[in-house]
Amino acid sequence: MQHQQRSAPRLSRNSDAEDIVTLLAPRLAYFAGVARTEHVTRAAQEMQIPQSTLSRALVRLERDLGVDLFARRGRTVSLTPAGRTFLASVERALGEVERAAESVRADADPATGKVAFGFLHTMGSETVPGLLRAFRADHPRVRFSLVQNYGEAMIERLRAGELDLCLTSPVPDAPDLVARRLDEQRLRLVVPDDHRLATRKRVRLTEAADEAFVTLEPGYGLRRITDDLCQEAGFKPRVAFEGEEAETLRGLVAAGLGVALLPPPAVPRPGVVELTVTGQRAVREIGVAWLGGHPDTPPVAAFKEFLLSRKGRLLPQAGISPSGD
Repeated sequence: MQHQQRSAPRLSRNSDAEDIVTLLAPRLAYFAGVARTEHVTRAAQEMQIPQSTLSRALVRLERDLGVDLFARRGRTVSLTPAGRTFLASVERALGEVERAAESVRADADPATGKVAFGFLHTMGSETVPGLLRAFRADHPRVRFSLVQNYGEAMIERLRAGELDLCLTSPVPDAPDLVARRLDEQRLRLVVPDDHRLATRKRVRLTEAADEAFVTLEPGYGLRRITDDLCQEAGFKPRVAFEGEEAETLRGLVAAGLGVALLPPPAVPRPGVVELTVTGQRAVREIGVAWLGGHPDTPPVAAFKEFLLSRKGRLLPQAGISPSGD
């Protein structure tokens, strides 16, 4: 005889969803195993658990749901209509769990795992491709999820668990992060090639105090460094344009719309002249950061060790200007 509705179910329709999952989740695989074999003894043997444990788990599952999932004939069982409906969802749920488990195991594999790596836009054209090529010489099958962004956004993604490591500037100083300084870039004052300072090789930043500046938007590390260097030189920059990418700023400079403090370009850009700044230390420090207290997977640990080994030689031709100064 089949009874589709049991009395006094433990879980009501108003039960908290988290409580339902906590009660039901451990029993779903047992239910699916018995539904597949339609035999409690065979299912217990396949899952290598005592038959009594399996039987009790099924009884508790039906009691918690308040619904008969099986019609029983000795040790042989068959699904009720409610059981067939429940099984379809359970198989999808267990399939998702299995795929998720396979995914995280694959990402942690020492040889073929994945690293979620963030870096500044200015490092995307030359620095990061060179680093990845060198790393993959010894780890050819490690996969990367690459994210380009500005420093504060990458720190937020580190804290959210979306990144394993990031190259950023300035090097962060926060109690929940671990950061290591790796290298530095000398910043140049970039001016149009017909600018009054364009015939110079070196310039003091104070000589640009009356110029219009093109800068990155607030929140970018390079914007903060620009503001600090100008303040150190005794003036507040008059910002004419704000952007999100250094090469766009170079284009604005080439168009005669202002001057900018920028790291060296991957390739020289026509229409601008890049001047060495003297009288103060015009650099930006580059570091690697990660979230403290979180264990690394083997591929993340290997890439972190690789980055730390590049201290002082992270950047291609670091600190060398296009003119060789």
